[in-house]
Amino acid sequence: MSQRKESAKESSGRCFLVVVDPTKEMHTALRFACYRAHSTGGYVSLLYVLEPADFQHWMTVGELMRDEARAEAEEHLKQFSEEVNKLTGKMPVLFVREGVRSEELVKVLEEEPSISILVLAAASGPEGPGPLINHLVNKLAGKIRVPITIVPGDLTDEQLRLLT
Repeated sequence: MSQRKESAKESSGRCFLVVVDPTKEMHTALRFACYRAHSTGGYVSLLYVLEPADFQHWMTVGELMRDEARAEAEEHLKQFSEEVNKLTGKMPVLFVREGVRSEELVKVLEEEPSISILVLAAASGPEGPGPLINHLVNKLAGKIRVPITIVPGDLTDEQLRLLT
């Protein structure tokens, strides 16, 4: 077990899990989770899922694509970890998985009893709240063991601070 994970588990606060993805609203979920963690003595966990590449014709190309995706994931997680640390005073627990985002999310929630709350942000556009929220609400809401907090994706920092 990593030292970071051990120190996070020793915390008496709740663990707020945020799924890292390329959407604009993910930043809102991250800030909300950080503000809640800070105000409650909790901490933040980040889940980054490397989705399988569609290009499988040549093994070497597929491996190169996977390596590039992993490097990109590590860079994103480094940036978000710095933001979490700045906002909460604690480094986040990091999870990197490979597979389908919704399936890997469910697995992490099943495997990690320290996770207390899943924090997601809904897109505010006409296309709906987003595929992960749609899937969780329509197919999995009664099957996962933690509450889901869905915040509007277009909230400002000031609005987020007032809520937390």
